[in-house]
Amino acid sequence: MRTLDISVVVCVYTEDRWEDILAAVDSVRAQSRPALETLLVVDHNQALLDRLSKEYKETEGVRVLANAGPRGLSAGRNTGIAASYGDVIAFLDDDAVAERDWLLHFAEGYEDPLVMAVGGRTMPIWASGRRPAWFPEEFDWVVGCTYKGLPPGRVQVRNVLGGNASFRRSAFDAAGGFATGIGRDGDKRPLGCEETELCIRLTHARPEAVLLIDDRAVIHHRVPEAREHFAYFRTRTYAEGLSKALVARSVGADKGLESERRYTTRVLPAGVARGLRDMLLARPGGAGRAAAIVAGVVTAAGGYVLGSVRARRGGATFSVVQIEGAER
Repeated sequence: MRTLDISVVVCVYTEDRWEDILAAVDSVRAQSRPALETLLVVDHNQALLDRLSKEYKETEGVRVLANAGPRGLSAGRNTGIAASYGDVIAFLDDDAVAERDWLLHFAEGYEDPLVMAVGGRTMPIWASGRRPAWFPEEFDWVVGCTYKGLPPGRVQVRNVLGGNASFRRSAFDAAGGFATGIGRDGDKRPLGCEETELCIRLTHARPEAVLLIDDRAVIHHRVPEAREHFAYFRTRTYAEGLSKALVARSVGADKGLESERRYTTRVLPAGVARGLRDMLLARPGGAGRAAAIVAGVVTAAGGYVLGSVRARRGGATFSVVQIEGAER
């Protein structure tokens, strides 16, 4: 079997993350299983584009390019996919670093020709040095990390998580690119779910497709101080509800909420019970974690209801584009 080449796409948008961006690129270049190339896609920020172009002007295997679509993470990823040459395209957040064998474990997943996507495990690096006592592990997705409740090992899943994920190029040929209008858009409300919508759309187009998470493919993701507070937690869970409403509109509520039903009926009640137990045992943060789980469910549900109403009234739109790739 021919060895698959892997391109890595890192989408960037602000000079405030300059050191993080350099660290992300360094972690890709240090992989035990080398990447074919690293593409830095700059989201409508000319100063950052110029600065990165100068930084990597003479660095082999690193390319800097501008987002060719509308502002936002989805269009940036689509730009990277179209410009890349790899058989597999991996995505790394601009404020994360990958462990040395990250791409190696991704590549192992693609030994099965039915595998169309492989994701990994994302670990938080808290700005304060430790997890806030009230912050439940079941909600680590709020800060872009792997959350308690996902099965361990290498397992088949409905969707991978976008900041630490890879896709076979043929997945985009079959399903199109990331939908614009669902995920992040610069500094606006912290929406998400664009990778969820893509993965469900992919399995609709290719029912035989297998999507995996391999928890050995580890990255470490920075959590800034502002995201350690309950105000961000509440905003992010509300935005997740809005995003889930768009996903349900695109692919149907049955698939769009399939994993969320198990999460809300099994994982979260168990988390509340642990929090209350810790409270009774006078352990730090138990009551706060239980309360945060309840609050997270309520705010996400509120966002979903409002998002559903807006979608029915035509107030929320998104679009899927077919990606025309580079000559390979």
